[in-house]
Amino acid sequence: MTRREIKTRARQTVKRHYMILVMTGLIAVFLGLQSSSFDNFVRMYSSEKVSAAEAETQTAPLEEGEWTAENDTRVAMGSVGLLDVVEHIMMGDPEKGRELSERLKEAEIERSKEGNRVLGRSKGALSKLVNGITSGSFIVMFVSGINSLFGSDNLGSLILVLLAFAGMFGFYLMVVNTYAVIAARMFLESRCYEKLPIYRFMFLLRVKRWMKVSLAMLVYSVYLFLWTLTIIGGFIKYYSYFLVPYILAENPEISGRQAITLSRKMMRGHKWECFVMECSFIGWAILGAFTFGLTEVFYSLPYQLAAYCEYYAGLRLQAKEAALPGAKLLNDSYLYERAPKEILEEAYADVVEWKKEQEGSVKKPEGIRGFLSDWFGILLGDSREDRDYEESRELKTRLGMYKEVAEGRVYPVRLSNYPEVTKQKRFETFHYMRHYSIWSLIMLFFIFSLIGWCWEVSIHLVLDGGFVNRGTLHGPWLPIYGTGGVLLLTLLNRVRNHPVIQFFSIIFVCGLVEYGTSYYLERVYDGKKWWDYSGYFLNLNGRICAEGLLVFGIGGMVIVYVAAPLLDNRIREIRKNVLVWSCLVLLCVYAADCGYSIGHPNEGKGITDYQEVLEDTKERRSEDYVSDIIVSAVCVGQCIYYPVDYSVAEYLQA
Repeated sequence: MTRREIKTRARQTVKRHYMILVMTGLIAVFLGLQSSSFDNFVRMYSSEKVSAAEAETQTAPLEEGEWTAENDTRVAMGSVGLLDVVEHIMMGDPEKGRELSERLKEAEIERSKEGNRVLGRSKGALSKLVNGITSGSFIVMFVSGINSLFGSDNLGSLILVLLAFAGMFGFYLMVVNTYAVIAARMFLESRCYEKLPIYRFMFLLRVKRWMKVSLAMLVYSVYLFLWTLTIIGGFIKYYSYFLVPYILAENPEISGRQAITLSRKMMRGHKWECFVMECSFIGWAILGAFTFGLTEVFYSLPYQLAAYCEYYAGLRLQAKEAALPGAKLLNDSYLYERAPKEILEEAYADVVEWKKEQEGSVKKPEGIRGFLSDWFGILLGDSREDRDYEESRELKTRLGMYKEVAEGRVYPVRLSNYPEVTKQKRFETFHYMRHYSIWSLIMLFFIFSLIGWCWEVSIHLVLDGGFVNRGTLHGPWLPIYGTGGVLLLTLLNRVRNHPVIQFFSIIFVCGLVEYGTSYYLERVYDGKKWWDYSGYFLNLNGRICAEGLLVFGIGGMVIVYVAAPLLDNRIREIRKNVLVWSCLVLLCVYAADCGYSIGHPNEGKGITDYQEVLEDTKERRSEDYVSDIIVSAVCVGQCIYYPVDYSVAEYLQA
């Protein structure tokens, strides 16, 4: 092909898979595999900020003399940070690093109280995690622990340096160097197929060749580095080894030396041609400089990478036709052409069979029954037609991307020379795309309410050492959990077959329910609070916080995909009349509890009076050091933050 033909095909590929190819190129830019004006602009801006910060901190170095009021001011203003803590530790002074870390932590907590309360830093596990990272206390704790264990003043700092070097090398080996192969694979698959699923980023893991490709790319990098020491040789070998990532993307089984040898043979007589093609993109680079790299990131970079894939495909075809030594290693033919329909139907016979079953499925319910079933997953009846439609909906979900593969629109992994380890000839039969009957939803409401009540009572029992009946009602249920669980199964029914969307939708719905419930209770009961997240990191008016919503998001996924289907299976086994009467009795008792609690809400110590509980807890812990240690061991956050060089009395006093 001519350069014009190569670029025409490349533009068509980018147009067909624009979003995912832009993302692929953008990751390559941030990993440093591709240079662009956008990356240079970000680096220049960052270096200017760092230089300004360095100029400010040079006025009174922390190493000189005792801690001064000026140093405290600089910590409070944020001009001293984590890097200063790490510098002290690596210079062999962990004690000064500890002191600076503690002051940084205190300054962050004070700033969160005086400024934006949304970014609270004084309560919760997430706040402790953020404080530990930004102040460097995790690093201080690690170094101090190593020094105390081995009785050395500098061993911890030495191990920290070695771990940092090992971490950077491991990241380069396993991620940066290997990503060139992943990007090449993504662009090669995009040439031939209409769909490019995002899970194809993990193809090396799925075929269990990640480490092998990482080592092969390490050999390639070492060879290229050694040749760059000769200057001219480095320029020539850059083009001689140009095809190595593409060769490994097609055949991840071969070694680095084999890939280098094959690339060298395929590029013989084509180095100047490749150089000229690279130069043909200079105009795009100039345009990128004027747009701060935006045109490169959002078009010219994926366009350029797609063109190189077309170029590799052309050289591969020449090598195969000329029977070039080693060309037999390029054996993934379905990466460049679609498999015949007969072969696909044979490899995906189970998918074809299930697809035919789906085409003969029952008719969709109509009217109000169809509306509730389709949008909210609610079954008004229990007829055979409703069950058949439910099963056909589940079948459609389980087919998923396999249906696209069987139709030849996605790369057929079952026809690869290195089939994915996770592939299955039969589908998972777990049934989560189900519809729930009215009676099942009522029972699930009470089950989730009971689980939520047990959860919160257990937390208070462990942390405060006493039983507290949580919630506004007097019975063993927290309706906010039951309501949230039922809403997740009904309101989010339409996105249940999209787990990522489902997760963030769960967080949104749970946040809305929790915030609305808190606001309602405060308005109705004269400002009384049954929970308060003030001081937690990323909280909104103390009613919701990121930490709690993350837990709700994970718990909601368990409910939707595991707990609710399993519970519904058991509920369906109950006889219809027993189930109906059980639901009616529970509703009556619940309604009576709600009516009584309107005038006499459940409140008091440990429920709405947090300050009294805190004072009692402090007094009890001051009198009994042993119980304080036990509670610290149970509360993982406190256990992690316990200063190893303090006695218990000093810790309590602090």
